[in-house]
Amino acid sequence: MVAPPAVPHRTMTVILNVTLPVFAIIALGWTMGRLGVLGDAATEALNKFVYWVALPPALFLATARNPIAEFVNVPFLGAFLGSMLAVFALGALLGRLLHRSPPEVMVMQALNACFSNTGYLGIPLFIAAFGPQGVAPAALATVVMSAVMVGLAVVALELAGASGKGVAAALGDVVRALGRNPLVVAPLAGLALSALGAPLPRPLVTFSEITGAAAGPCALFAIGLFLAGRPLTGQLGEVAWITALKLVVQPALCWWLATRVFAMEPEWAAAAVILAALPTGALTFVVAQQYRTYVEKTSTAILVTTVVSTVTLSLVLAAYVPG
Repeated sequence: MVAPPAVPHRTMTVILNVTLPVFAIIALGWTMGRLGVLGDAATEALNKFVYWVALPPALFLATARNPIAEFVNVPFLGAFLGSMLAVFALGALLGRLLHRSPPEVMVMQALNACFSNTGYLGIPLFIAAFGPQGVAPAALATVVMSAVMVGLAVVALELAGASGKGVAAALGDVVRALGRNPLVVAPLAGLALSALGAPLPRPLVTFSEITGAAAGPCALFAIGLFLAGRPLTGQLGEVAWITALKLVVQPALCWWLATRVFAMEPEWAAAAVILAALPTGALTFVVAQQYRTYVEKTSTAILVTTVVSTVTLSLVLAAYVPG
């Protein structure tokens, strides 16, 4: 076993020390959004601040401070990405069998069922649970999901004829988008410096530490603001099985791969399972809006998985986070 079984005292300790503060910030953002205290433009402004200003330095330091060999972690990628791809396929299959969904809807059902919120929730959560030095797995997962899963979804949507631009044009759009994505560029820059082995200039480290420190609370608060503007619409029965795949099946499958198939360090195995247990990421909503497909149910899936994960993620954390 990678970690000892959770006991009641350990579970309550993790809930009080890690999970409760994290979800309390989300709840505070949701409350402020519902009350309209910050105005209608607050959600977009804070999201852009997190996306362009706060998260990139945190990701940069997380990768630049660690040896490059630590990120060439094939077992971690096998467990985390393998479970994600398996659930993606299962989500598409269930969408077809249960709802006779058209291909483009199947893609979005699958993406919602497997895409973890590693950027806005995973990184702040890892900072709270393991400290800044423990962010490396979340940073690696963020890059992998942005590059692999978004690219896979876009190509699948193009093949399904959701926009009609063609696969080649879609791939070009994906490459250009990744080249402009700060959550991809920043950790890659950190990896490049790590590979060179050059010491980081102290002013750069200080700047990144101060700016990156805002990433956690602002990202969590931004999730709450975002959810406050998302009505609970759509067929909840459909969202229910998507939620079950995301919060139960995916972490269970990742645990099996991490402990029974791949040989990896306990810390990385624990990180893979925690990241797999995260709720659906908001980037799926961006894809849904871009292709005008499954928009309302995507927002519902994000809302429901985030709320339900207050319970499921607490249990996963209790098994892996030191008490």
